[in-house]
Amino acid sequence: MTDTLRLSKRMTELGLCSRREADEFIEMGLVRVDGEVVDVLGSRVRPDQQIELTRQAMAMQADRVTILLNKPVGYAAGLSENGEWPAWMLIKPETRSASDRSGYAFLKKHLNQLAPAGKLDVDSSGLLVLTQDGRIARKLIADAADFEQEYLVGLDGDVSEAALARLAAGVTVDDELLKLARVSRQSDRQLRVLLRDSHKRQIRRMADAVGLRVTEVRRIRVGRIALGDLAQGQWRYLRPEERF
Repeated sequence: MTDTLRLSKRMTELGLCSRREADEFIEMGLVRVDGEVVDVLGSRVRPDQQIELTRQAMAMQADRVTILLNKPVGYAAGLSENGEWPAWMLIKPETRSASDRSGYAFLKKHLNQLAPAGKLDVDSSGLLVLTQDGRIARKLIADAADFEQEYLVGLDGDVSEAALARLAAGVTVDDELLKLARVSRQSDRQLRVLLRDSHKRQIRRMADAVGLRVTEVRRIRVGRIALGDLAQGQWRYLRPEERF
């Protein structure tokens, strides 16, 4: 059995779905291995075996939505830890952006199992991706380093060339080397920061280490998806043709 692995794990490795979806599809009998239905959780497969989803499973995936939200400060991206409002509560008909041209009708079922695909601190604002699609969640979380994130960072005070150089070179904080993909000056008191493999409160920790005080962190892009004209507190659906 050393050359086999769990079917659900193999499905996620192949990018067919998330681990949670894999278990769901297996239990429903919607997964075939070498043409045969496998409906037992914990089943194991060899790397060379062919795994495919049934048409029903693919239709279920196609029916799952991804939502782009311009999250305000004070809302938790995921589960609320300190009494903050969870960001998903902003997803309602009256806060939908008038610029949404996805063609989707808002349905209450679109809130079912809607989860953040990545982190955004409570005291940060900007683009938050919420999705029902395990494939998108896996890409943006497990393969986060493949998707560039762009931020605008406001500062209380001017940025010196020395501080900018230190940020560009990387900063060690609490014995952890933190690096930015790129950092540039937008104005005397604003930076443009690009991240790939982000760490908890990375921008604020790095800025503090070089003597800068952050007043605002706003994410304006994830991969190829930009915040655009989405107003704060509003949301829209990811269109079928859009890709991260």
